[in-house]
Amino acid sequence: MPHIRSMSGNAVIAEAAIAAGCRFFAGYPITPSSEIAAVLAEELPKVGGVFLQMEDEIAAMGAIIGASLGGMKTMTATSGPGFSLKQENLGFACMAEVPCVVVNVMRGGPSTGLPTLPAQGDVMQARWGTHGDHPIIVLYPADLTEMYHQTVRAFNLAEQYRTPVILLSDELLGHMSERVEIPDAADLTIVNRRKPDVPPEQYLPYDVRRELVPPMANFFEGYRYHVTGLTHDETGFPTEDPDLAEAQLRRLMLKVSANADDILEWEEDGLADAEIAIFAYGAAARSVREAIAELRSLGVRAGLFRPITLWPFPDKALHLAVSRAGALFVVEMNMGQMIREVERSIRHIPIIGVHKVSGQPIDPDEIVFTVRDYLENGTLPRNAVYQMSV
Repeated sequence: MPHIRSMSGNAVIAEAAIAAGCRFFAGYPITPSSEIAAVLAEELPKVGGVFLQMEDEIAAMGAIIGASLGGMKTMTATSGPGFSLKQENLGFACMAEVPCVVVNVMRGGPSTGLPTLPAQGDVMQARWGTHGDHPIIVLYPADLTEMYHQTVRAFNLAEQYRTPVILLSDELLGHMSERVEIPDAADLTIVNRRKPDVPPEQYLPYDVRRELVPPMANFFEGYRYHVTGLTHDETGFPTEDPDLAEAQLRRLMLKVSANADDILEWEEDGLADAEIAIFAYGAAARSVREAIAELRSLGVRAGLFRPITLWPFPDKALHLAVSRAGALFVVEMNMGQMIREVERSIRHIPIIGVHKVSGQPIDPDEIVFTVRDYLENGTLPRNAVYQMSV
């Protein structure tokens, strides 16, 4: 049976990470994520884990990659400016196929921006922040019980697919406290990386002749192999062979896209009869829920589509979910980022963006007003952008 606690979002992430098997954290203090590090500094040593405060965010990302190669489940946590500094090593982890979890508790930007206020301005950076074509999995919960489960799931996906997983949060979710259902440890599904079934002298770290995701040997367990960010062959040593380079990069992308049914999660609420669909994620979706209840009380049939997995993007699910709606509103605490991805998927109905970057949450009344004004008058207030029409 789950037990109930009142917790902050950042504390939830820290405790869920330990439950998932995280035993190494490296980071650098940055608002509004610092409480994650503070909790883990106290709790990790109690379970035989290691906490390191590094000299900067670049080093922190490098440290979790090294510890993961040594066999530990690893995590770092940061916010916008620190997330930017992590991008080069994040790309290294993608290319070398090193599992790890990176938490980004988003705040207003760019630069130092609004350090203590919420935003959702890093969702495209989460997908494309490091250079080159690369796979990435990005999760973004909307309440703290879900935060617990998605933190555990981030570790599971990282281990299963040998890839970094980004867990997005924001200042609202990170610092709010609410009722959290903590599952019993026995009820959690925990995934560990698959190890090789051959002796060290026969092991090829990137042998993909049988499967998309090769087994991963841990250093210090008798296995030694080459790890590089360069394009490499099955031994891990660099190669510029064009056929091998093409095959490697295509496989890196395919191991995520081919397993989309396992990776993707989303929520649909009230869309079966909806004339108006609303797309929102993370903290913004909490406001949308209240707005939908108000709209329904006014006779407007509105429904919510909420991606929990932001990347890969749930194209097919979104298209099916809003197929009967007459318009789709995209609500985000940014100037319009995921709306571009929505436009790629939905072309049969108008798409209207509702955006806010003041550091304040989007008020449910703002959403209600925008939807009603559009339906009644065909006009939009200044915080909304009419993105597309058929």
